[in-house]
Amino acid sequence: MNKVKFIYNPYSGENSILNNIDKVIKIHQKKGYTIIPYRISMEFNIDRAFEDIDDNYKYILIAGGDGTVDTVVNCMKNRGLDIPIAILPVGTANDFAKFIGMPSNIEKACKQILSTEVKKIDLGKINDKYFLNVASMGLFTDISQKTDVNLKNTMGKLAYYIKGIEQLPNFRKLKVKVRSEKSYFDGDIYLMFIFNGQTAGNLNFAYKAQVDDGLLDVIIIKAINPVDFFGLFINMLKGDHLNNSSIIYFKTDKLEIECHEDITTDIDGEKGPDFPLRITCIKHGLKILGMEE
Repeated sequence: MNKVKFIYNPYSGENSILNNIDKVIKIHQKKGYTIIPYRISMEFNIDRAFEDIDDNYKYILIAGGDGTVDTVVNCMKNRGLDIPIAILPVGTANDFAKFIGMPSNIEKACKQILSTEVKKIDLGKINDKYFLNVASMGLFTDISQKTDVNLKNTMGKLAYYIKGIEQLPNFRKLKVKVRSEKSYFDGDIYLMFIFNGQTAGNLNFAYKAQVDDGLLDVIIIKAINPVDFFGLFINMLKGDHLNNSSIIYFKTDKLEIECHEDITTDIDGEKGPDFPLRITCIKHGLKILGMEE
């Protein structure tokens, strides 16, 4: 029997997956797959979704946003599971799914998943946690954690912008040390991203990143005059910023970060580990279906 574990977050985005579950099952049945669903909730630990995984399962289908995908991947890796995943992007933010070319239409996404071959992609690791898209720290990067779930479900991306405006009074410099074989930095920053994907908040920050090169793309935005920061932000919207003198950009497979500021880290929209950070790229550490050529 060909089984697919279908892990879905009923609260992601605008609850769109709830109106498409029958469609997901129907499309898979036509291809000879049996869908075994697991509904994410606060009542049950997500680890229970993997208790029956055996050789009959061909892949894990995840319906949710970046945070949901991150949670599932971490559970899989902690259990030593090496089974392909596929993503139905139904969350408020779907940065990684969009990066690999997944359509937002559920039917199209399912058909694309079922018509593609398994690809091996890189996976980031920050201390004892894994991330698929991006790890970040600094100004605005904990917005997803601080935004009320009900507000996100009701207002979508607008909720993030509202929370971002609330964060403006916290605009401050952060003292960090960054070490890698490629670069060393000891100074003040506003923002730092470590990308495996390319986008955060649907902004194409790491437009030179590749998902299977064994390298992470590091972007450090140095502490500059707030007026100049606005100009830099405009360059980011245009996708022309990696050569800006206010940015340090490099690729690496490992780095260390020290910071003694009272700030949180973020991995794919979820709370990350505390400092100091040891970050590595696991080349071809994850199998995935649905990725465009």
